[in-house]
Amino acid sequence: MRDTPYLAVDERVLEANLAAMAAHAAERGLALRPHAKTHKSPEIARRQLAHGAVGLTLATVGEAEVFADAGFDDLFIAYPIWAEGPRAERLRTLASRVRLRVGADSRVAVGMLARAMASGEHPVPLAIAVEIDSGHHRSGVEPARAREVAAAALDVGLAVDGVFTFPGHSYAPGAREQGAAAEAAALEVARDSLLAAGIPCPVVSGGSTPSAAAASGRSRGGVLTELRPGVYPFNDAQQWELGTVDADSIALTAVATVVSVRDKNVVVDAGSKVLGADRQSWASGFGRLPLVPEARVVALSEHHATIDWPAAVQLPALGSRLTLAPNHVCNAVNLADELIVEREGAEVDLWSVAARGRNT
Repeated sequence: MRDTPYLAVDERVLEANLAAMAAHAAERGLALRPHAKTHKSPEIARRQLAHGAVGLTLATVGEAEVFADAGFDDLFIAYPIWAEGPRAERLRTLASRVRLRVGADSRVAVGMLARAMASGEHPVPLAIAVEIDSGHHRSGVEPARAREVAAAALDVGLAVDGVFTFPGHSYAPGAREQGAAAEAAALEVARDSLLAAGIPCPVVSGGSTPSAAAASGRSRGGVLTELRPGVYPFNDAQQWELGTVDADSIALTAVATVVSVRDKNVVVDAGSKVLGADRQSWASGFGRLPLVPEARVVALSEHHATIDWPAAVQLPALGSRLTLAPNHVCNAVNLADELIVEREGAEVDLWSVAARGRNT
């Protein structure tokens, strides 16, 4: 028996989630380019490609290096890369190995990218996608200014694939459809700004796990060509509370041991160093128990999770094991070295979290 705490993946649920998102993207006329920053696992990425994904999305050069080393050759770093110092040379080396697209949202950034690609003996090709602010108000340019960045990229010898955004404001109760609508409207303006300047825009990329259900491709009257959800292979307590999925679709849980029971408080050995400490203002706790839906993780310390146990459910015995769904699965995975793969409750494999901590 394995020591707790650890992260377990239900292979059957994982495969069902992968198949469902792939079928949804195909039915909506969208290329699927999942964000691998969630799972950080080449094993899961291979399954995503087997289900029809066209390539992978990553957040950092370090993550992209890991997946390039694992044989993946069509990568999109959906981030406004600041290409100076060692990162510039790493990016150039990466672009010489794979078909690479990176995000950019300023003239300065595309100039730095171009210099990085031209710094060696032979220039290396690189494509950009212009990042658009569709309402999340993080990085990205105003939609109508997309052509300025695209034109600047072409002027310095970079290719332009198109435009992209992240509808992060869809991560709120009741905001999925609004986020998807705002995303589509912003991307349409951005795409049209490129086309009006005579710049082709073959890629219009967006999507998140909560907003994916409302995304549509051009064959369905939408503007998107590409969908980039990340959380969907595993899902998590946030997606459960947002109504994106139900508890049966949560494929990754932390397995923890009950170490203390007092009144209706149950304490297990999976704290913030296992679950992560992410909690949105609207979340009902620091995590949920799929098998005990009424329970809530009400407090976390580094190695303790305190669960408010429902009165109508028998208290668990000391030493028993519980499964907890983290609020934000991306954070939990980045805290683990490995994922324990289970089939019908039995351990069948162990997958390395290969891109863990690759934050540069």
